[in-house]
Amino acid sequence: MTAIAQPEADQTPDEDVLRRLRWRCRRGLLENDIFIDRFFEQHGGQLTNALVQGLLELMDLSDNDLLDLLLARKEPEGDLDNAEVRRVLLLMRVSQA
Repeated sequence: MTAIAQPEADQTPDEDVLRRLRWRCRRGLLENDIFIDRFFEQHGGQLTNALVQGLLELMDLSDNDLLDLLLARKEPEGDLDNAEVRRVLLLMRVSQA
């Protein structure tokens, strides 16, 4: 039995993956969409597979839980408390100053 090759964390995902990711990131709360749109504008060209994984983990949250993390009202806990998620949150939380 052959193992399925996992993409390297520092590699850039292909265009199809990025297109599906953008669709997956559409949210019900405008506030979340603002954070996410700004993230893609600033970092979309440099996304790695690790960042994509962290972003997908965040997209599994409810809109209110996601907003609490984006506004730093809460920090990731449990399985969500990992390097990829923390890196995405760091990039999303940076102000436009």
